[in-house]
Amino acid sequence: MIRDWIAPDWDAPDNVHALMTTRTGGGSRPPYHGFNLAGHVGDDPRCVAANRRQLRSMLPAEPLWLTQVHGTRVIEAGQAGANLEADACVAHHPGQVCLVLSADCLPVLLCDAEGTVVAAAHAGWRGLAAGVLEQTVAAMAVLPARLMAWFGPLITQPSFEVGAEVREIFCVHNSHAAAAFVPSTRGKLLCDLTILARQRLADAGVTRVFGGDLSTYADPARFYSYRRDGGNTGRMAALIWLEA
Repeated sequence: MIRDWIAPDWDAPDNVHALMTTRTGGGSRPPYHGFNLAGHVGDDPRCVAANRRQLRSMLPAEPLWLTQVHGTRVIEAGQAGANLEADACVAHHPGQVCLVLSADCLPVLLCDAEGTVVAAAHAGWRGLAAGVLEQTVAAMAVLPARLMAWFGPLITQPSFEVGAEVREIFCVHNSHAAAAFVPSTRGKLLCDLTILARQRLADAGVTRVFGGDLSTYADPARFYSYRRDGGNTGRMAALIWLEA
């Protein structure tokens, strides 16, 4: 069974349900040991299927499993089909489950204050720079000031080293993005994805933001981390839906 998961600490309406899985529980074997939900990382497909069945037992419907490509496409959670390339999904109807996978990239869950729409977005630095959060907010089709967002576990600044070109990409869009970068001891930069995501959401009109303080890299017992584990690791899921 699932022994550990995270309930977002935010001011969402009572009809909004959200959770973030961790690596505990499940039947995947090393190096994916635990509750891996990704079918594209080399894990035994039977283990992934069993883990997904466990998750499905907690949900009102089967989630739409996206093929994430670090892009900006947003699709409706009720859309039929397989292998849909997108990095965010939105649901305007009860019982439809939005889900994104992550293992260092920033998972973002969103809802409105009235509980009429929810969304989930996968926001690594490439997706953030390209505008995945802005596209997600637009797809929710409500006044952005009525939205709130929650940041799930991610690779935090002390562990996320990038090149100077990443800072330049963000600073072209917003000069204040420079505040998200500090020098590392190896001549590169340490990047704070939460600062960049907050800036992008604020530019889109969303200012109520929660979470973002849990580090995937620093907590191997609970979280998968692509960088810490050399790319050979599982994926966790961030999910959100409206009560049916």
